[in-house]
Amino acid sequence: MDKAEATRRAEDGGAAPLPKPSEKRLTACLVSAALIGCLGSSYLYGYSLSVVNAPAVYIKAFYNHTWIERYGEPAGMEVLTLLWSITVSIFAIGGLVGALGVSLLIKVLGRQGTLLLNNGFTFLAALFLGLGETARSFEMLILGRFLIGVGSGIGLSALPMYLGEISPRHVRGAIGQFLSIFVCVGVFTGQVLGLPELLGQETRWNLLFGFVALPALLQLAVLPFLPESPRFLLMERRDEARAEKAFQAFLGKKDVTKELEEVHAESRAQNSLHIATVADLFRNRAVRWQLITVVVTMACYQLCGLNAIWYYTNGILREAGFSDDIIPYITLSTGGLETLAAICSGLVIERIGRRPLLIFGFGAMAVSFSLLTVFLNLQDRVLWMPYLSFACILAVIASFCSGPGGIPFVLTGELFEQSYRAAAFTVAGTVNWLSNFTVGLLFPFIQATLQTYAFLVFTVFCLVGAAYLYLILPETKNKTFREISQSFSKINRDAASAPEKEMEVVLAVKPGPKEVTNGSPGVVTEMESAF
Repeated sequence: MDKAEATRRAEDGGAAPLPKPSEKRLTACLVSAALIGCLGSSYLYGYSLSVVNAPAVYIKAFYNHTWIERYGEPAGMEVLTLLWSITVSIFAIGGLVGALGVSLLIKVLGRQGTLLLNNGFTFLAALFLGLGETARSFEMLILGRFLIGVGSGIGLSALPMYLGEISPRHVRGAIGQFLSIFVCVGVFTGQVLGLPELLGQETRWNLLFGFVALPALLQLAVLPFLPESPRFLLMERRDEARAEKAFQAFLGKKDVTKELEEVHAESRAQNSLHIATVADLFRNRAVRWQLITVVVTMACYQLCGLNAIWYYTNGILREAGFSDDIIPYITLSTGGLETLAAICSGLVIERIGRRPLLIFGFGAMAVSFSLLTVFLNLQDRVLWMPYLSFACILAVIASFCSGPGGIPFVLTGELFEQSYRAAAFTVAGTVNWLSNFTVGLLFPFIQATLQTYAFLVFTVFCLVGAAYLYLILPETKNKTFREISQSFSKINRDAASAPEKEMEVVLAVKPGPKEVTNGSPGVVTEMESAF
């Protein structure tokens, strides 16, 4: 219970005021914005992660055939391996480029405008990926993977910012988990469409890549009719009329005076401030531990080893006696479990909180990786041990999606106030994509060196992440952005900084003199909004 609520209860004789039903329900506009925003962003990111697995053999054969047509001889194994590695890893390089540019884009185009522009990268990527085989050009496939990576880098930064700013605080975490859910649905879609009966065939794999144009087209058709972030409109565009309409649409009520006044107050506090750059973010000690928390959380998000787990899945299934013909269908269970765990996390996040889910997720992954290491070492000695290894893989996936899979993006939007949020997402995206690239680059060497002990490296990162979050991260559930910033003031030891002081002065609500009616003190009403 926060201080304001305690004051109200005391003044009301201990009775808690009942929330208005209209302030607690989800509106169609809010849900639609979350669904459509995710469809053209996080969904395509998840799809792009898994779509390269099924047609790998056919793409390598295409590369070799194209090489023969050009140079009159087959490509060597080293050349094919290099081309395939570039095709896969260039996705992360594109993501890094997109993340670095998102701060400028959202400043010029806004949150919604950036998401719409992102569809241009997706359409270009679909064109290059879908027509690369017809043009006999593996360079087109590599360029297409780079462009879809750029789009993913932009989307994974702009989308959580948009979702966090349009969501009332009592559902901000749940709406933010839409991002994680759609990543998992995208992964699962890539696995399903990659089945041999569908698009995972030698004559159809180009359609498998070109599929990305469909979600982008749907987002482009619907998103312009949904409102922009009201906080962006009011604080950065000074457009109160549109901001009021946006608040009304997202909250489903006509009177949004409280919400407008809250954002106005924050805007007045930041009048003397400009939209911070990344350099400003690193220099300001008042947000030092928020920045460290985002960097650690986003690094652990990638370095916890989930992406590397796919290297072992097929091998473990083969060891368990499953034939290559049915392994693609069994691996569908991983995508299905991912989706189910992400949905469950979204349903409970506002009840349990961000902090417990993150700590549990990283901790459970560490335990599962430790058991997986034991079972892998016993796999050749006990007939049924591979089944336990596969169970550990499923446990790792479920643990990841229960918290670490989506909450880091929610946290990045919650830990910073408006002027620092764009720069924070640039830093978070950079750390995310650099860590992604590092895992893809180094894991084969780690695996070759440590063999069955390779997952102990990821166990260390999971434990470090869980320990850091336990010691440092405050709970952000159902708090305003200002309250979250203030919760870091002690650890930053810079609460007396000018911006923070100014914010406290402007946003402080001083109780007026209590009215007396028949000798009884009246009730002082404090301003409180859904945001």
